[in-house]
Amino acid sequence: MLHPGGNRRSTASSGWRSSGFRAAWCCSFAAPHSPDCRPLPRNPCKQPDAANLSAPKFISTANSLHSSPSPSSKLGRGIIDPRRILSPGRVSPIDSDVPLVPLPERAGSFVAIEEQEIPYPLPSGGDFTCPSMEADSGVCDQEKGLDLKLKLTGRNGRRLVMEMDSGVLCASSSYFATTVLKSRPKVSDTLNDCWEIEIEGVEDLDVFRETIEMMYDRDEMNWLMKAGVSRVIDVLEVSASIMFDRGTRSCLKYLEAVPWSEHEEEKLKSLFSSFKFDASITEEVLARLHSEGPSGSEELAVQLIKSVANGTNGNARKELQALVNGLLSKSSVYSKELAGLNKDSLYSICCTCMNSLVELFKEASSSVPTEPGIAITKEQRPPVERVSKQVENLNWLLDILIEKQMAVNFVCLWGAQDELARLHQRTSPMIRYELSRISASVFMAMGRGKVQCCGDARHSVLCRWFRPLLLDFGWIQRCPKGLDMRMLEEGLGQAILTLPLKQQQTLFVEWFQFFGTQGRECPNLSKAFQVWWRRSFVRGVETHS
Repeated sequence: MLHPGGNRRSTASSGWRSSGFRAAWCCSFAAPHSPDCRPLPRNPCKQPDAANLSAPKFISTANSLHSSPSPSSKLGRGIIDPRRILSPGRVSPIDSDVPLVPLPERAGSFVAIEEQEIPYPLPSGGDFTCPSMEADSGVCDQEKGLDLKLKLTGRNGRRLVMEMDSGVLCASSSYFATTVLKSRPKVSDTLNDCWEIEIEGVEDLDVFRETIEMMYDRDEMNWLMKAGVSRVIDVLEVSASIMFDRGTRSCLKYLEAVPWSEHEEEKLKSLFSSFKFDASITEEVLARLHSEGPSGSEELAVQLIKSVANGTNGNARKELQALVNGLLSKSSVYSKELAGLNKDSLYSICCTCMNSLVELFKEASSSVPTEPGIAITKEQRPPVERVSKQVENLNWLLDILIEKQMAVNFVCLWGAQDELARLHQRTSPMIRYELSRISASVFMAMGRGKVQCCGDARHSVLCRWFRPLLLDFGWIQRCPKGLDMRMLEEGLGQAILTLPLKQQQTLFVEWFQFFGTQGRECPNLSKAFQVWWRRSFVRGVETHS
């Protein structure tokens, strides 16, 4: 029977209430009750049968029943129970004679509530459920097995409340297992037997939440792959802090298999310096961060330099030289481990290049022209090309030695090349001017103060190679190969001025004679000559008087 202004009470509807489903309202000719005036359930925390558990549903009665979608359109979306239909010509639902069958079960054991009004993204899969209306009101939802409240407060004041199954949390984290045992049920909530744990000063609430989500996720590696390396490192840090061993192992397994950026590598190094992990699970990751055994970077650097010096491809050699220069540069982030670069090994390479030059100049001074039909192999390239290669090696090695402040011995070594200086006089200018390129580099380094060697070493190298440089200056001008002529003239003049005045006089007089006959085919040392003249005669006379 219909009761005016009330609900239709039937035997079937009573059976629904006993099965754990809320009774649907039906109306008489009078208007239905307002949604705001619905009677509250008598026992909100009543424990239903396990077979009748289902995901929480939100029922809205704000719209008119005539404007709501048809029942057939709601069946596929799960809004209307497929066992209830609307009778033609009636507004209220009628009961079906179909036997009650439990709806598909969706077990849930995790609810997160953002206390501030900040959108909280729900996980895309797993055993998570949406926050229920009872959770919003602060009532612990025993129907879903949520017997623990975890209240988190971030450093920025943001708060997050997570309701979860304490069994899953304790089984996953040793830290929370100890904390839950120490906690006590709330006295004011004797019906629900809820635990509460509060953690303050959380660095990143989102990362903490995602770490808790991993405890409930069955496919951890898929979750980590979607998160990315930087996020996984953050989750690894939280997992280590709460002793979530399974999450720690999964994060390390993922990180070992993927590439890192330099920023991510630095984050990992900082993390490993702050936490101590089990060596068995960090061995592979640490092998990518630190080399085992003593560092051999110095020997390896010398080996790389030797490989570049022996290379035959010109373009590749230039590219590799630039790469090694970047590694050895003082401003490089890699220079810390190469501060003690082996000096003897570098000079061994220099001596090898100089010996090769001696052999090549011997070959060039007594060479026989190649017959037209004979093919030239890489080992039989023209002497000019092979000489140029060794000269480039020596100039490059000199730059490295200057950078490491070890170039003093190079000046002495170059000044002692008697045989090479004699072969210079008997060789074609097309080849011999390459030696003057090495002399030019040495003179500029001395004149600019980059090499501080003794006076005997400076005098020896200038006496040995000053005259050959005057002869080859015209060829150097036509084929500078990176040399700056103005800097060469200035550096050469300043190098001469570092000698005693009597030694300067010998060199400047020789230059004066060459310049008078060769003109611009000879370096212009007029400024240095004037300085020497003023020091030798003008100021000398004033001091004597």
